[in-house]
Amino acid sequence: MGQAVFQSNGFSEMIYAYTMSDWLGKSICVLLGIVSVWIWYAVLEKGFSLQAAIKNSQAFLQDFLNAGNLFEMQKEAKRAVSPAGEVYLAAIRRFREFDAVLPDKTSRPLTEKEAALLRSTMEQAVEDQMLILEKNTMRLASAVGVCPFLGLFGTVWGITVAFSRLAQAGRADVQTLAPGVSGALLTTVAALLAAIPAMLGNNYIVSLLRKTETLLDSVVEEISARFRTEFM
Repeated sequence: MGQAVFQSNGFSEMIYAYTMSDWLGKSICVLLGIVSVWIWYAVLEKGFSLQAAIKNSQAFLQDFLNAGNLFEMQKEAKRAVSPAGEVYLAAIRRFREFDAVLPDKTSRPLTEKEAALLRSTMEQAVEDQMLILEKNTMRLASAVGVCPFLGLFGTVWGITVAFSRLAQAGRADVQTLAPGVSGALLTTVAALLAAIPAMLGNNYIVSLLRKTETLLDSVVEEISARFRTEFM
């Protein structure tokens, strides 16, 4: 009874196919297993870090909108590190270069050129933050594309070997052909098991990156509007 259930789940057949694979097929299956573990780690690690970045940036933006003074968020931005806070600090550093605050604590209006430069600085800061957040995502995207081809290579190789053995045996029967074909097809199964989570995980990461970039664009708009309101 237990053996029948085990076989009905396909595990024993997969083990049999693995034993029937040649050295290349077994190597590809092991490699795909390692890649699959890395994919899960990369998706979880990047997913949690992006969610934290979005959450911290949203909290910073809300605090910035509620702040009574344009400059009172500096300590908060340095304490609670977030992409939005880094964009804000980049704007503050650029603003200080303008010497818009006079010695008597009054301020002069910003020129249009200075306002454009301030916005350009924040947009560059957004790009810098996105580069940091996108680190290692190219490897994940590569795994999506490489895994199926690696499995296909193993399958084509295995089928070629199986038919070669069939020709050398001098007889065409299922018992001679089936073991080699089953071992060859196993690499495709392993590739799909690695590629499908990679594709879903990559799409999830891409959606989080787009959400983060949209949020940072909103931060740039709010900071720019605040500077124009208070200094123009």
